Amino acid sequence: MNRPSFTFKLERVRALREQTEERAKEELAASLALRLRGEAMLTAASENVDAARNTQRETATSPVSGQDLQAAQAYLERVERERESAAIAMYRTDAEVEARRNLLQTAAREREVLERLKERRRAEHKREADRAEGAALDEMALGIHRRAKAAS
Repeated sequence: MNRPSFTFKLERVRALREQTEERAKEELAASLALRLRGEAMLTAASENVDAARNTQRETATSPVSGQDLQAAQAYLERVERERESAAIAMYRTDAEVEARRNLLQTAAREREVLERLKERRRAEHKREADRAEGAALDEMALGIHRRAKAAS
């Protein structure tokens, strides 16, 4: 028997949702990479603050001019601001990563809904085709049986 092939009428929508999910994965990966860079910058800024504090302590224990103390204090304040700026950027990046992760979860869920619908429709199509094929075979067997009975 020649079965009609299965066609999912929402295939274009499913393909679009799949593309949306792939794009969401790429955006999440990009934001995770950005987060790693931000993390490295925050670590470097923290190390700069520690180094500036150590320098200031060393400067304070030795005889130095007032200008040197002011310069060391200004440098410490500047690296502390840089660290604070890096921490704020890290916070923003974390929020962006979380938003991207949520978008990916939503896109995956929407695609999965259509995948399940497609599989359900495919199973329905197969059941209907099997039923029609069985009915046709039963009809042929009944015809053969009638002819054999009429011949005897």
